[in-house]
Amino acid sequence: MSRNGPSVLVVFADQLRGRDLGCMGNPQAPTPELDRLAAEGVLARRCYANTPVCTPNRGSLLTGRLPLTHGALGNDLPLRPDVPSIGVRARAAGCRTGYVGKWHLDGIPREKFTPPGPRRAGFDFWAAYNCTHDYLHPRYYRDEPEVISTPGYEPVVQTDLALEFLDGLAAEHRFCLCLSWGPPHDPYDALPEEYRGRVDPGSLALAPNVDADTDNPLAARWEIRRAIADYYAAIGALDEQFGRLMRRLDALGRRDDTIVVFTSDHGDMLWAHGWMKKQLPYEESAHVPLVVRWPAAIAAGVVSDAVVSTIDLAPTLAAALGAAPLEGADGRDVLAELTGSAPVGADAVLLANHLVLDEGLRQGVPEWRGLRTAGHTYAERVGRVPWLLFDNEADPWQMRNLVDDPASAELRIDFAARLRARLDAVGDPFLDTEGMADHCGVRAEWDERVAWRARDSAVSQGGQNP
Repeated sequence: MSRNGPSVLVVFADQLRGRDLGCMGNPQAPTPELDRLAAEGVLARRCYANTPVCTPNRGSLLTGRLPLTHGALGNDLPLRPDVPSIGVRARAAGCRTGYVGKWHLDGIPREKFTPPGPRRAGFDFWAAYNCTHDYLHPRYYRDEPEVISTPGYEPVVQTDLALEFLDGLAAEHRFCLCLSWGPPHDPYDALPEEYRGRVDPGSLALAPNVDADTDNPLAARWEIRRAIADYYAAIGALDEQFGRLMRRLDALGRRDDTIVVFTSDHGDMLWAHGWMKKQLPYEESAHVPLVVRWPAAIAAGVVSDAVVSTIDLAPTLAAALGAAPLEGADGRDVLAELTGSAPVGADAVLLANHLVLDEGLRQGVPEWRGLRTAGHTYAERVGRVPWLLFDNEADPWQMRNLVDDPASAELRIDFAARLRARLDAVGDPFLDTEGMADHCGVRAEWDERVAWRARDSAVSQGGQNP
């Protein structure tokens, strides 16, 4: 039966680096299902998280806006319910909408119930939880404020729920479904032993920018190898679940007219340059996977080096669905650029960390803004202080910071001017954390979040489970 247009399935992991797929050239990544998807569609090798931390970038992924205007400027700040999202646009275009998995866009506390209505950003079918990383004890809400706890491994349970949504569609129904998995976000060992045993820590090749020689070299090397092995094992578990989804699409006869997207909200430093987690402009943090398959409209086996970012996803999908544009979007429809049928429309993406909090605060991550071009990464700290400049073609592991190199002075000056122009264009005054909270009108939410975090820490230090 004709469905008068495509459907959309967006699957995204949490804290999965862009390079860590087999199709991206990483032989350690156990991703045969995702590699198959790339072979059947477009592999976008240069996609970046504009704000490489969970909540802000999830807001951007769904709205096409930078956090400056969608409101979720930092982790645990709420998405503004009046901002148009891909869920709202897809529903208006006649799609059945669904969201399964981690939400993290409804403020604090992380265990709060998100009721039906505008805080769900247009998604009607709902099997989600605001934020948890307890992958061995899955829980989620439906349409009532009673949490549902289910035994098993969380990505398996969430994939079951996504399949429930797909199986409940009539043949003529178009749909827009988002599935958000929590792994491979730490804790890295929070996965069943059957998966942990599949990746040998001793056989891993550590990246050149990972220094395992700390105060206790043998213990440090094993700790690092064990955690990275678990990270890859979790990726393998996700890949299996992705295969289940693809087989169900085939069985339902929806392969050709479903746009399938795989990505991540940000990456993971995993000891690169001595850093952990995210909120940084380095490749490990900001570079994310992007694979798109649409058999009815995209040729198989396309590899794209167009520089795109998270804010481009929702405008691209809205256009493909024939939906109304997302007003106020900072991103653009990049499908023709990714497939090579149109020239590349931008030579740089804007990167940022607006608020310093949590692990970033503990590690000394500054507020920063930056640009990622096809060949370079440039970043500044508050006060327009040049911080990082990398030639990513000559130095793919970003081992040599050229920001103070006299031979690179002209390049640095050019990037500073380009960054200033981009910040002016989006209305970013590049203030410190407190200044940005005031400028973006989220002071009350930020203060509430700070107080909540302080109470949470106090409870944790008192020996209780927060």
